[in-house]
Amino acid sequence: MIQTKTFDCGLQFAFRRSRSQVAYAALAIQSGTRNEPAAHSGIAHMTEHMLFKGTVRHTPQQISNRLEVLGGELNAYTAKEETVLYSTVLKEDTAKAVDLLFELAFTSTFPQKELDKERCVVIDEINMYKDSPSECIFEEFERLLFEPSPLARPILGTTKSLKSIDSAALHAYVHDNFRPERMCIAIVGNMTPQRAEKIALQAVSKYIPADYQPAPRPARPLAPAQLPLPPVFNKEVAKKNHQINCIVGTTAFSYYDNRRMEMILLANLLGGPSANSRLNQLLREKNALVYAIDASFTQFADNGSMLIYFGCEKPNLDRCLELVHAELAAIREKPLSDRALRIARRQLVGQLAVASDNGEAQALSMAKSMLVFGEVMPDEEVRRRLEAITPESLLRVAREVLAEERLRTLIFK
Repeated sequence: MIQTKTFDCGLQFAFRRSRSQVAYAALAIQSGTRNEPAAHSGIAHMTEHMLFKGTVRHTPQQISNRLEVLGGELNAYTAKEETVLYSTVLKEDTAKAVDLLFELAFTSTFPQKELDKERCVVIDEINMYKDSPSECIFEEFERLLFEPSPLARPILGTTKSLKSIDSAALHAYVHDNFRPERMCIAIVGNMTPQRAEKIALQAVSKYIPADYQPAPRPARPLAPAQLPLPPVFNKEVAKKNHQINCIVGTTAFSYYDNRRMEMILLANLLGGPSANSRLNQLLREKNALVYAIDASFTQFADNGSMLIYFGCEKPNLDRCLELVHAELAAIREKPLSDRALRIARRQLVGQLAVASDNGEAQALSMAKSMLVFGEVMPDEEVRRRLEAITPESLLRVAREVLAEERLRTLIFK
């Protein structure tokens, strides 16, 4: 069972008991790329880096050693809509780990000297990213797909925007966004729920005044009855690479659209991680045109994307595109049989179970779910919603999201 709670300060809490001697904690903050000031693109990611560069109580070296001398790990990542700090420790060190997560979030000092050094590291990261067309094509596709929304901005920012960020800007960003009502602490460990709750409450209480009044959580965006057409583009970019990289995609459902479960199943059926996905069988196994092809459905608070990516030799591009569009047409035109749907559903349930059979993955998933939905969906409810999918409901989603007039293409060649 998963226990959840919201403390008086607004902090959300989630706990799942495990049998492991290792405990996992994740502090998710509802602040990412879309929360950045327009002039400071990349400040969310820069803040994540700088959280480890000193707090009121600890130097960067002490922060690094705090958990590592115990055999534990400390890490973080930035996404479009959240920043997440997470740790792995022996269960007896859970309190130390949770306290450190809050210390980083609430008392980081962002010294200018450290910022000047870290800026060079992130600019190098940007340049390395540009050297990988199979990765940066996703960034460019999202820019074209989501402009003028903040979702179009690159998570890393740009060299120009990073140079405009100083210590004062970091402090202002954290002051505006790193608030307990926009956070969730999730713990997975071999302890009682009461013990986990006490650890979380004692840790956050060190940094939040007893009389703190949390701001109301913003209302959830309403899902549109019908998806609007995405911006029109079909673009080729000369990269002079040996391999062609291509994305065919479109906008899709948000977290709050009831049709998202069909979209999850559809993306997995078309190009999920298994070798038996339709596109992998068609383009790789049957025709040997690509090394890898995949489909991904990404959700945000007010939007989403459905992307099909592949890399191929230049002479194979037209044939690959022909087969991708043929498969999309097939899935729009003919419903799955009941047997095919049962197999697809069973496969996805198994994949989700295998992926979640990991304490770190559980903590990260729970924290994200609490930020987005205010609850953690039990495994049984996930299965129930997947069982509710019919061939007809899947066909309706395929026809709406993957309609030919909604598909956009980006090619790096």
